[in-house]
Formats: sequence, C-alpha cells, structure tokens
Amino acid sequence: MITQPLLTPHQGQYFAWLLTRRAAGGTVESLASTLVDSQVDLNPHQVEAALFACTNPLSRGVILADEVGLGKTIEAGLVISQRWAERRRRLLIIVPANLRKQWHQELQDKFNLQSLILETKNYNTIRKQESQNPFLMPGLPQTGPIICSYQFAKAKAADIKDINWDLVVLDEAHRLRNVYKTSNVIAKTIKEALAHVHSKVLLTATPLQNSLLELYGLASMIDDRVFGDLDSFRAQFTQTNREQAFAALRSRIAPICKRTLRRQVQQYVPYTARRAIVEEFTPSTEERELSALVADYLRRPNLKALPDGQRQLISLVLWKLLASSTHAIAGALETMAKRLQGVLDDTTNIPDLAEALDEDYESLDAIAEERADEWNDQDSGSAPPARNERDAVAQEIEELRHFKSLATDIRDNAKGKALLTALERAFAELDRLGAPKKAIIFTESRRTQEYLLSLLADTHHGEGIVLFNGTNSDARAQAVYKDWLVRHKGTDKISGSKTADTRAALVEHFQERGTVMIATEAGAEGINLQFCSLVINYDLPWNPQRIEQRIGRCHRYGQKFDVVVVNFVDRSNEADARVYELLAQKFQLFEGVFGASDEVLGAIGSGVDFERRIADIYQNCRDPEAIKSSFEQLQLDLSGEINEAMVKTRQLLLENFDEEVQDKLRIRAGDSSKARNRYERMLMDLTRAELGQYQNCADFDADGFRLRQSPCAGLEGVAPAAIPLGCYELPRRSGDSHLYRIGHPLAEWVIAQAKSRDLPNARLVFDYEAHGTQVSTLKAHRGQTGWLTVNLISVDALGQQEQHLIVAAATDQGLLLSEGDPEKLLRLPAHQKAAGLLSTMDGTLAADLDGRKVQVLREINQRNLGYFEQEVEKLDAWTDDLKLGLEQSIKEIDREIKEIRRTAATAPTLDEKLNWQKRQRELEGKRSNLRRELFSRQDEIEAQRNDLITQLEVQLQQQVEEQTLFTIEWELV
Repeated sequence: MITQPLLTPHQGQYFAWLLTRRAAGGTVESLASTLVDSQVDLNPHQVEAALFACTNPLSRGVILADEVGLGKTIEAGLVISQRWAERRRRLLIIVPANLRKQWHQELQDKFNLQSLILETKNYNTIRKQESQNPFLMPGLPQTGPIICSYQFAKAKAADIKDINWDLVVLDEAHRLRNVYKTSNVIAKTIKEALAHVHSKVLLTATPLQNSLLELYGLASMIDDRVFGDLDSFRAQFTQTNREQAFAALRSRIAPICKRTLRRQVQQYVPYTARRAIVEEFTPSTEERELSALVADYLRRPNLKALPDGQRQLISLVLWKLLASSTHAIAGALETMAKRLQGVLDDTTNIPDLAEALDEDYESLDAIAEERADEWNDQDSGSAPPARNERDAVAQEIEELRHFKSLATDIRDNAKGKALLTALERAFAELDRLGAPKKAIIFTESRRTQEYLLSLLADTHHGEGIVLFNGTNSDARAQAVYKDWLVRHKGTDKISGSKTADTRAALVEHFQERGTVMIATEAGAEGINLQFCSLVINYDLPWNPQRIEQRIGRCHRYGQKFDVVVVNFVDRSNEADARVYELLAQKFQLFEGVFGASDEVLGAIGSGVDFERRIADIYQNCRDPEAIKSSFEQLQLDLSGEINEAMVKTRQLLLENFDEEVQDKLRIRAGDSSKARNRYERMLMDLTRAELGQYQNCADFDADGFRLRQSPCAGLEGVAPAAIPLGCYELPRRSGDSHLYRIGHPLAEWVIAQAKSRDLPNARLVFDYEAHGTQVSTLKAHRGQTGWLTVNLISVDALGQQEQHLIVAAATDQGLLLSEGDPEKLLRLPAHQKAAGLLSTMDGTLAADLDGRKVQVLREINQRNLGYFEQEVEKLDAWTDDLKLGLEQSIKEIDREIKEIRRTAATAPTLDEKLNWQKRQRELEGKRSNLRRELFSRQDEIEAQRNDLITQLEVQLQQQVEEQTLFTIEWELV
C-alpha cells in the first residue's frame, strides 16, 4: 500500500491542466498524452517523425520516407492519436487492400483506437440503413479512424470529397508518385478527392525510384503549390546544372519530406538476422500426372469454366492451388464443375466463381480489388451456352470431374512429407540458436490448412497445433476463444468484437501453449508474432511484398532471435525452381538482416503486376527453355527498373548526414522518455488524490491500483462498462490488468473533476524533506512564505489553439522566485491550511506574471511568423515556377523561329521560301500572343499569391484568453 501524501486540490488542478493542455506543435510536450496512451516502445526516430508531421500548422502534409522496417505505421499512428486527442476525429487511412487488417490491428493494439475497415459489403449496408455517406459512420459509435483500400477510395471518391477530413494517411504512397501521368487513374482520382484536405501524411520507403518527376508527383499529392507546373519542374531540376539543381530541389522538399535510414538508428533498434533453409522434394508420378493434365487444361484459350472478365484472376489462383496441395486443387475443380453444370442446366442464381474460390483461397478478394478494373470488368461466363456449345461444356465438366477424381485418389503429398523433415531440421536450428520451439506455417489455401492439420495431428506436434484463418470459426478456435474469455473476464483485454478477440485469443494460445500455428495468409494479416522465430512457407507467394509481410510477422521489433525461414522447392518443376531463385537471389528475402531492399520492393510497387507476370509464364511457357528465357527477361526487366543512378540521387536529395541525425535522435530519446515518465507519474498522483476522497474506492501500490468501486457510478454520461473494476497499471506490466491512460474514461473523469473545482485562496505548506531529492534552487527558500499564482493563457492562431500555464511566485518580502522554481514548488509534497496569514500580495508578482505572459506571446508570435515566412517562401517559389513555365514556352518558339529562318535561307525554290516565311509569321504571331498572355498570367499569379498571403496574415492574428486558475499563499518547510 502507498501512503505518501495526496496532492492538494490546487496541485491536482495544476496537474490536470498540465496533462491535457495543448502545447506548441513540434515539442515533445505536444505529444505527451499520446506518448503515455500508446502501448509501444517508441524509438526516437518515430517521435521525431511524428513531430515533423505535426509542427507547422500551415503545412498541408508531409512525406515520411523511412527505410523499410523502421515503423512508419507507428509514426503515422502517433499523428493519428494526436489528432484524436485534439478531438479532430475525421480521420481516413488509405492503404493497399492486403494491409487493411494489419493497420486495424496495429491501431487497436498500440494506440487503443478501434478503426472501421470500410469495404463494399459494410458500405452498402450502412448506405442502405442510414441513407447517408458511410464514411461519416452515421449511427455508429466512432472510436477510431476509417480504413479503406486504394481501389475502394477511387470507387468512392465522391463520398471522400464530401467530407472535411482532419487527417488523411496514405500508406505505400509510392503508387501515387506518377500522379502527373494520365494513365495513373487511381492516383489522379484520389488526388482530386483529397484536394481540399489540409493535413495529409504519405508513407513510403521509396519516394523516388526511376525519375525526379516522381518527387514532383508525390509533392503535388500534398500541395500543388510546392512546385509550379510539370514543364517548369523539368526545366529547373532535370535539364540544368545537376549540383545547383539538386541543392535547390533539396531545399524545396526539406519542409515536407523526412527520411531515416536503418544504419542511423541501430543503437535504438536491435536487428536479428534471417536464416534460410531450403527443403527440396520430388512429387510422385501421380502428382506429376495430375499437374500436367491440369496445366494443359488451364492453358487452353477458350475454357467455358472461367468467366471472361475473371479469367486472368482465376487462372492465377488455380495455378497457386495446384502448387499448394491435391486437396486444394480437388476442391477448386469440384467447385468449377458444379458451377459449369449449373450453366449447362440454365440454373438460376449461379454463384460467382471468384466468391466461391475465395472461401478457400482467402487472398483472392484482396488481389481482385487491387486489379478490379482489369480483372472484374465483365462476367459473361454464366450465360447459357448456345446449342452447338453444349457438347463442349459437357465434355469440360467430365474433364474437371476426372481431374478431381485423380486428385482425390492421391493420399500422400510429397511436399507434405517434406514438411515433416523440414520441421525437424528447423527445430534443431532453433535449439542451436536457443530460441523457443515455435513455428508458423503459411499456406494460401484453407483446404491445404486442413490437410496439414491432419498430417501433423498424429505427430508429437499434434497437441500444440493452432489453426488461424480468415473466419476462425472451427471448433478448435472457438474452444480457445471461450477459454480466453473466462481467463480475461473483467479486463480490458476483451474488446467486445468477437472477430478481434478470437484472433487475440489464438495468438495468446500460440504464445503460451502452442508449438505450431498453421495460418492462411489473409488470416494472419496484422498479427504480431515476435515470440516465434520460425516461418515456414508451405506455399510460396509469387508477390515479394506478401512474402516480406509474412516474415515480418516474426522478424520485427522485439524479436530476440534470428528468424529461420523454410521454403520448399520442387526441382523437377523448372518454373517453381526459377521462382524460388528469383525471390531468394534478386529480392534477398530469406537471408540477411533486413530482407528485401527498398530499391527492389519499390521497383515492383504493390507486387500484383509482378505476380501476374509470373502467372503468365506458367500459363504460356510449356518447355524448360521457354521458362528459362522468360524468367531471364523478367529479371532483366526488374534490373532495369532498379535504377542505380536514382539510388544515388535519392541519397543526395533525401538523406541527411548520419552524425546530424544521430545527434538529434539522441536528444529526442531523452526528451520523449522524460516527458512520458513525468506525465505517467502526474496521472497516477492525480488519480490517487481524486480516488482517495472516496472511502474504500481504490488501493494503490507501486505498479498501479485496484479499483474496488467506481467513483462515478450512476453519473449521467458515464457507462458503468466503460470503467470496470479491477487492477489498473500504467504502463501495463501484467496481462490481466486494465491499461490506464490519459484517454481512459476513468482518467478523463479524474481530470475533469480536478479541473472543474472553484478553488478558494489557501495556504499550501510544502515539505522539502518529504520530496526525497535535492532541489538546490528551492533549498534557499526553506523557512520562507509568499504568494504563488497560476494563470492559463489560451492562444488561437493559425487555425489551432495553444495553451500555456504561467506560474509566478514571490516571497512575502517581494523577492521573485527564479524562472522554473514556482513549478518545482508545486511538485513538492504539501498539505493545506487556511489562508489569510499574509498581507495582501504586492504588485511585484502581478508584474512578473505580466512579463511572463508577454514573453510567451512573443515566442508564439515569433514561431508562427517563422511558419508564415516558410509559406510565403513556398508561394514565391511557386509563383516563379509558373512564370518560368510561361517563359519557357516563349523560348521554345524563339528557337523554332530561328530554325525556320535558317531553313528558309537555304530553300531551293520560291514556293518553299514563301511557305517557310508563312510558317515564321504564324509562329511570330503565336509568340506575340504568348507574350501578352505572359504579362496577363503574371498579373494573375501575383494576384493569387497576394490573396493567399492576405489569408495567411488573417490566420496569423492571435486571439488571447487569460484565466487565473488559483492564487495561494505558500510556505516551504
């Protein structure tokens, strides 16, 4: 039990305001409550990046471009949480389809934000029930941001445009860098939909891949006024002296782009390595026969079983299922045969083949959404066949059933037997490394997952198997879930979402009791398994991004051991062998410290096109020589996309010197750690003081407190379930305690109570000895008395509010306490006495208070003036860019006129001379018009600039409110 003195009401009110005030952007204090509320060991570069994104209130956004593996999601999560804490809660996150669940889980686990993934199904439901824009989530309790995919954002651009978003985050933003090209329809549509948004955060490890114009594209996604038009950008930065151009370009993008490298943060982020094991296998004669028959079938040009608009998509999935297991392909063949029979019989309600296959191959919907325009544009496959086609359809059905029969007759899969061998090899390696014996096995098929369960059930691994997929509805998973509910009853580990809680239960079961988790890829998105260091790719994706995400479930921050990665290779299959070589050697996914490089992953974008190119090789190449040459061409194309010159350009433009970065991070590490610890202590001290006023309400110890009864039970607006009884910790140390934080309903009630009190004058007696540590500047004032006053200054400027607590104190002899000492005084243990022992406070203290207020307002004004000047500088550069673009057009016509004059002078006939003269007059007329337009446009541009500056000047005006929180007599003993 803790028996230290409770805070006095005056100290409690001071602490409550310190915990919730809006501090200046760009300071660690501005993020303090977010740092306390986050459940993640923050690294200094992540805090630095979040502050960079939040500093300038006039900025329309930033690009956070850290290398892969440095936690850009965490950086964005801090910014999102900060906006949430500021009650600016219209938040949108646009991500690749296959990252939606991962974002959802990360925000829930690390920032206690319950986001909503908006997709077609729930969008239509909300639209139907509410008849309003589903992005506003009408009728739903909004407890977090909205997450959607790029494809969905493009499809619903009109809805997105209708909302005044407080923040939009765009992950894997390199797919937007070609927005200036008319062919990038998704990027252009999203840019237009977000043009009105004043705060955007773009996340990408590769902001610059092949061309400087990509920087122009990304910058224009944030703010069209960073640069002028495309022609002026080309003229300034791609066609002039390289050294001068790069210096100017670096200066222009510095305010909006931040990049940190892995080598710069190694002292904060310990990396383990990846170790590869390759398990070769040879399929049986029956397996090879089945594969050959199905492969020949898939290569036919006019298959009736595949709907026209989905042929590419479904062919890709069938090739993957064929490589997965006989069980997977057998199920797919049966599905296709039944559906084709329905077409033949002209049955109503024939199921969509992609939807049917998605029940087994769970990643299908994400792949389909990535390429919806190309793969789902039509579906003529369900139309009843013409009379002369019926025989062909019937014959195809027979073939499918024959293939299915062959697959079903194969009892053992050679790859399955190889898995048993690989497990023993890999576990022996874990033993050597001293790592726990845990393995996650990834498959792309639910049916293969069931096969692997039956394969391993009779082995010594059988008791420790955990299944994990997109539904987790099987009896084993539900039993684990029910047990988990019982064990965590009454704790805030239970979110109330059955889907999320089942996933959490299965991960916890795997960590505490399991040995092998068999997971589908879609199911395992968003889970963190750093306690496991063995990843087995039973089915190897062709998309390097997906492989990186798989390994990243285990090879991540918090992993203590090297991660072993097992892959299976059928050396008798030329294409399979080539795929593995490409992924292992070119992408370097399976060995080393960092996995795939930014250059390689950035070159392939989302990886969907790359995956489809491999599928095309399987589809079109029959003999080993054709396969070999096709893969060599693919590798050659990939090498061409990884432009070494651009790698060096990116270093020059986007990277700072290591020493400069490391010094800054060292300072940030200390600042953020101190702020977090200080705010955690203040919150606990304040809570102990407020709950201490209620008898038998809570018991406190060194780790936190046990809430025995709610102090706000029965109060209007406070749901009993929101403040459960039980143990609370900050930070959470034990699994079954509630996480206490500034945003918790109990903390919000405690802070509101302390802030709302009307405090009378009183005498606070501060006990220097009880503080326990020496405060040398206060020691000289022991035995003295005086006055202390606390004022709250609220300043509105540049569209945001900033709050400052000004504390001034003086002795009864009129001697002012030095700056910082009044705040230190309020932190000492104290007890309260009646006031009135001193004479009236003299004017010295009031003058000091006014002086401190003037100093605060001057600092705010100077800082905001800096932001203003930065914006004016940007507008001036933008103005010059636009003028340069117009001047370039005139220069180009001048060049053409000179060329025509030379040509006309040497023309051999009068007719030709006259024709060239006519062309020259036309160009001179065009030049005259352009010159007139130049003057006119220059006036327009200047007017636009001046108008924008006038708007900025209005924003710069300060509105100041001042409030005295309390005035006390003090005595230091």
